[in-house]
Amino acid sequence: MKTAILSLSLLMLMFATGCCQTRAVKTTGSLYDRIGGQAAIDAAVDLFYTKVLADERVNHFFDDVNMNKQHNKQKQFLGAVLGGPVPYEGRDMRTAHKSLELTEADFGAIAGHL
Repeated sequence: MKTAILSLSLLMLMFATGCCQTRAVKTTGSLYDRIGGQAAIDAAVDLFYTKVLADERVNHFFDDVNMNKQHNKQKQFLGAVLGGPVPYEGRDMRTAHKSLELTEADFGAIAGHL
């Protein structure tokens, strides 16, 4: 599941930053730098949560969530995974989501937004 989340997160960043369009793409440095650094991650995460919160299949999981904190945690996680300068200090994904009893359909809905 971790690999799937990471892969989907990378795809989300690629599409949000437009790296799949025809243009010069930086090929040196960390993936974090190549996709556009923190600005690209911020844009991707903000777009992702806009879509998730509009989706009635899964938005109830965020009813009692401080979305500012949620955005920041996700941005920190992606930045760290992609080689950014700030280490991720949160829980691992399995632990963080264990109490939610997510189904394959829930995962599919979220993955669709990624």
